[in-house]
Amino acid sequence: MVTENQPSISRRTVLGATVAAIGSPALAAPEAGTLEVGAGKAAIAVPGSLLPLDGFTTVHDDLYVRVLLLAGSGTTVALAILDLTSISAEAITAMRTVIGEATGVPAANIMVTVTHTFSAPHVQATTQSAQAAAWVASIVAATRSAAGAAAATRAPAKVGYGSGTCDVNVNRNVATAAGYWLGTGESLPSSKTVTVARFDDLAGRPIAVLANYDVQSCVMMESVTAGGDLPITADLAGAAVAHVEAQYGPDTVGFFLVGACGDQFPAYRAKRYTIDKDRNWSQVDAGDAGWTLLTVQGERLGTEIVRVAQTITTGGRAALGYTRSAVTVATIAQGHPTGPVTSYDFTPTGTASAPLWVFRLGAAVFVGASPELSTGTALDIREHSGFRHTFVASMFEGGAKNMADRWNYAHVTYEAVDSGYAPGSAERLAARAETVTKQLR
Repeated sequence: MVTENQPSISRRTVLGATVAAIGSPALAAPEAGTLEVGAGKAAIAVPGSLLPLDGFTTVHDDLYVRVLLLAGSGTTVALAILDLTSISAEAITAMRTVIGEATGVPAANIMVTVTHTFSAPHVQATTQSAQAAAWVASIVAATRSAAGAAAATRAPAKVGYGSGTCDVNVNRNVATAAGYWLGTGESLPSSKTVTVARFDDLAGRPIAVLANYDVQSCVMMESVTAGGDLPITADLAGAAVAHVEAQYGPDTVGFFLVGACGDQFPAYRAKRYTIDKDRNWSQVDAGDAGWTLLTVQGERLGTEIVRVAQTITTGGRAALGYTRSAVTVATIAQGHPTGPVTSYDFTPTGTASAPLWVFRLGAAVFVGASPELSTGTALDIREHSGFRHTFVASMFEGGAKNMADRWNYAHVTYEAVDSGYAPGSAERLAARAETVTKQLR
């Protein structure tokens, strides 16, 4: 783990920042079937003057903005992934502006999501305080650098896909004496599948490696050091991606697309829930020892991503299609669970629009949703997409709390009580995703 909190700028980033500074014209998409790819990253600066921020007092390892630029079939799209828990609509608007300026991608084709690390400061409205405004400004500045790097490295490319398995996640629903609560639900559903996309230049050199896996990045969530600090870290997703980038070198950017995370914890967490013989729950913190848990699980997930990437054969012709859709779902009064309960009023109180971002690239389809999805929902979307490789992601457009599946409502879990969506919403979203993905085939 690195400890510096200043931007770590690679050769790609420096070049990209220069391009962004002088302004990039809109770039035409290549002809149908051919693909161009660019990738860039930049660390989000957290100067000491900004700390403490949202309770965090020090920086263990850098948070990054990573931008993947895809162009083909008359379409250009950009995917920005940040090492954050969530992000505000205000910050996303500012990010879209700088990404558009750097890459020429239309605002409607720019997707923004987060890795859902809980060891990063939340993003508040800039009107709340000067500190909140400075935090957003730092995020936007890093985005500008990352987008500039993606534009500067855009080149004819090839893409391929593969999948593997990794056992560093676990269902977090546990039956206690007082109802379902958080912990390690070993017998409940947990997908171990790691889906990987590899993007090469025409000489076969990796430009980017993107992985999709079902887990919250919360190994170090709320864990306090022996010195009393609460450190910022990119957590499990960041550790896995760092391993990938270390293997391929500075000209390859790793991406982590968080999958179902509404019911998935890392297998081992520093500040964890324990259940005694009488099914009473409590919480204990491993403190500094937790960093070993993070290193080992990040290395294990990163190793599997690299192993799969090394088996992928990339090809040059891949049709690109992009669309946005939405489904209307019922809403409920969102609870704020602080402990297990055995009953809750899930009566609908209104409706909301649940958007989907879907793009097809060759033999794969990518489906993004705002809420934290359940494992069952992600599996349903993957099973019915009609594509050989399906990437399913939560937390698009900054995230929208949990959207639990039927099982969670029936068992009154944390995910269900913490949801603002009524029972049946996840199933409606999955059905809509099936319709949209089949239209892109």
